[in-house]
Amino acid sequence: MLSAAATGVTSRHSRTCLPLTEQKPPFAEKAMTVKHSQPTLRYTSPKELGSSKEKKVLLVKRLMALLLLCTLWMAITGYGALSGWWLTPIAVKGDSAAFLNAAIAIADKNSHGNVALVLIKNGSVLREHYAVSLAVLDRDTVNRDTLFPMASASKWLAAYGVMQLVQAGKIDLDAPVSRYLKRWQLPAGKFDASGVTVRRLLSHTAGLTDALGFGDYAPTEVIPSLEASLQQPRASTGSKLIALGRAPGSAWQYSGGGYLILQLLVEEVSGMGFAEWMQQSVFKPLDMQRASYAYIGDLANASKSYDATGKLAPSYKYASAAATGLSASAADLIKFVQAHLPNAPSALSPPNVRAMRQAHGRTLGADIWGLGPMLYAPTGGGDYVFGHDGANAPAINTAVRINPDNGDAIIVLGTGNTTLASLL
Repeated sequence: MLSAAATGVTSRHSRTCLPLTEQKPPFAEKAMTVKHSQPTLRYTSPKELGSSKEKKVLLVKRLMALLLLCTLWMAITGYGALSGWWLTPIAVKGDSAAFLNAAIAIADKNSHGNVALVLIKNGSVLREHYAVSLAVLDRDTVNRDTLFPMASASKWLAAYGVMQLVQAGKIDLDAPVSRYLKRWQLPAGKFDASGVTVRRLLSHTAGLTDALGFGDYAPTEVIPSLEASLQQPRASTGSKLIALGRAPGSAWQYSGGGYLILQLLVEEVSGMGFAEWMQQSVFKPLDMQRASYAYIGDLANASKSYDATGKLAPSYKYASAAATGLSASAADLIKFVQAHLPNAPSALSPPNVRAMRQAHGRTLGADIWGLGPMLYAPTGGGDYVFGHDGANAPAINTAVRINPDNGDAIIVLGTGNTTLASLL
């Protein structure tokens, strides 16, 4: 999905670099030949031997050149994919009404649960669309105040809360996070943990290699303490350890564990529970009246959970509020989006709002992550289309995109389709 400037719903076409053809190197000193099924030895002269070595060197150089070209092509295609080079719009650029009509048609056709879709143009709401699948029509209603699980998009709002502490002078972005933590510390290892700064945790560049997607907790289960989750997190797949796996600052790698550490940071520095700090510093100032970290199954006017076939599914709990535990309505997110636009009221100062979308995470030569938000594509004004996606089991998907150049944005919240929001 691109920005709301009616660039359109798109389909991606990826290109891969073909494997190099296996080649046999020339042999040198003694070669076996066959004549009438009888093996004979052939003498290789020093001159021929030198020529053979030169051929080997030449072959290696050619292979290295091919590998370099392959890597370059991957970088170009990766950047192109992020920048939208191969995206096919469903509406003429600039025709917001046609874009939204097409997006609504796609959402209604492909959703097997609930959908909230909002298009913002020049900072103001242009149109809203709320719908339930025909399969669930008799047991659900959706409106602008209906809560949806935000999944990993929770991280963006958590980052906004961290930046409030930075703005208040209580946190230094470039200080080791260990300076602020008393209840838990990263396990000792071969890498220097002093390089794990708040900035790097926000941008997934701290050297953590957990790639953690947090596992679900049933409604009847008790959520473990924050320290227990840091020590032994429940992952969506496999077993994960929150620890340094590479030098801090050396590369970008997505880390849910990093945001669990940031949740602890907020609690340690603010002296409040994480949910209480977010309510005071983010939700209340921005008038996000329904945003909550409480279990969504206990909240009124909350979207039910459906799987990809439209079958009713349980609503789960999550051990990490900061990483994946937020529920919010379309009305809440409209206000959050508008707080990121130029000249709009915000709990953060304009310099700090801009700082959040400065590039820190890079992969395949492209800028992809700021201090919380994802960077989707460069804009003509030298900025980025930014926002965040989220996905949780069984078929929860959320996505927000903002183009700061023109104040256009799109918000898509859904259940009943694993990728619909991200593809619009």
